[in-house]
Amino acid sequence: MSAINQSPVITRFAPSPTGSLHLGNARTALFSHLWARKTGGKFILRIEDTDLERSQDRFRDQLITDMRWLGLEWDEGPDVGGPSGPYRQAERGEFYQGLYAQLSAEGRAYPCYCTAEDLELSRKLQRMSGKPPRYAGTCRGLTHAERAEREARGLKPTLRFAVPFDRQIEFTDAVHGPQRFATNDIGDFIIRREDGTPAFFFCNAVDDSAMGVTQVLRGDDHLTNTPRQLMLLDALGMRSPAYGHVGLLVGEDGAPLSKRHGSTSVHEFRERGFLSIAVLNHLFRLGHASDIDGWLPAAELPRHFRPQHLGRAPARFEVSQLMHWQKESLERLSAAEFRAWLAADDSIEFIDLVRHNVILPADADSWRRVVNGDLEPLGAEEKRIVEAAGGEFFSAALSAYAQSNGDLKLLTQRLKEQTGRKGPDLFMPLRVALTGHAHGPELALLLKLIPADLVRQRLRTHAQNP
Repeated sequence: MSAINQSPVITRFAPSPTGSLHLGNARTALFSHLWARKTGGKFILRIEDTDLERSQDRFRDQLITDMRWLGLEWDEGPDVGGPSGPYRQAERGEFYQGLYAQLSAEGRAYPCYCTAEDLELSRKLQRMSGKPPRYAGTCRGLTHAERAEREARGLKPTLRFAVPFDRQIEFTDAVHGPQRFATNDIGDFIIRREDGTPAFFFCNAVDDSAMGVTQVLRGDDHLTNTPRQLMLLDALGMRSPAYGHVGLLVGEDGAPLSKRHGSTSVHEFRERGFLSIAVLNHLFRLGHASDIDGWLPAAELPRHFRPQHLGRAPARFEVSQLMHWQKESLERLSAAEFRAWLAADDSIEFIDLVRHNVILPADADSWRRVVNGDLEPLGAEEKRIVEAAGGEFFSAALSAYAQSNGDLKLLTQRLKEQTGRKGPDLFMPLRVALTGHAHGPELALLLKLIPADLVRQRLRTHAQNP
């Protein structure tokens, strides 16, 4: 792996607004943000919305909301401006056209009239002859007359970059180390689509250079794009950033993270009630080895970020680990913050009761029913516990409750005297009868919050149904 320059870096996050912010992209944004903050550099947000059919403003707005929820503020971007704007690629067409004209005038790009059918046939023939499929250069040597004839037939050309022959493209990747690619293995690639919009290879590279980005960090599925972009920038006489490609995010089964693994977007986790700092702590450790294992506040993440310890291997996203960081984060909330997180008008007593027994806001619903509502049907373990106790036990509990004035210590003392039970044999059936759960918050606190008539009703139900 290459040595990491500790001087200030300018990083960027350049998402396409074609869907929700995926966890894998959020991790890349986080690492890029931390690298800039660690070195006292800048972090840029650029919206790559050249896919006119799929790009939507609602996705852009949601993406910006999710980024801000994560605390990944940017120094330059579409809503804050900056010296390199505009920061939406859909608004940078004039800049791109000038570069296309330069490449075409210098013979570094040419119009391609091949149809989708032509290209598929060419790829098929190459595969049949044992060659890797790449553009065969069909239109590279067309004369002006041949181009005119094709245009007269109504063919709309793409614009392809003319890859130089017999060259080696070398660079040092911040994660994978030294890389080398032969240009003869790279076909001439499209830099402007048939409809006139710029292709990813092109606008992504020239915008990084024009915006002064010094370090690009992205998934390693883009590693083979890098030689193409380096050739483009060299042909245009533009400065190239350094590149780093991290291992992709995968599910617990090792397959690329997708909807079949459950929630995959930041928006979904935010809607479910995960805390942003919990998500950050989990993403921080996916494909990155820090110098500290414990929970970190957001302000401390840059100091403990080590770009030289970014991983090449796929990083495994595990919901159980996210739950761990969620619990760690909830423990650090004040009572007022916890109440705001629940987003419900709960009493301070209820919050004190449940705060160590919930991971998501929805988890509090079952305890609200315990305190003042109908219990859920008993599970298999809970049924076994109450059946083993028998109806006489709950009749005795009803009598003991009448003598206890809602005090658990006095209740259990009387119940022990009447039944001879003690320890779990006494507490477990009592807990199940009153709450429907074998485990949960402290029973003494629950007993104070559950209305007396509801306590009597629940005990009576089990006394009558041995």
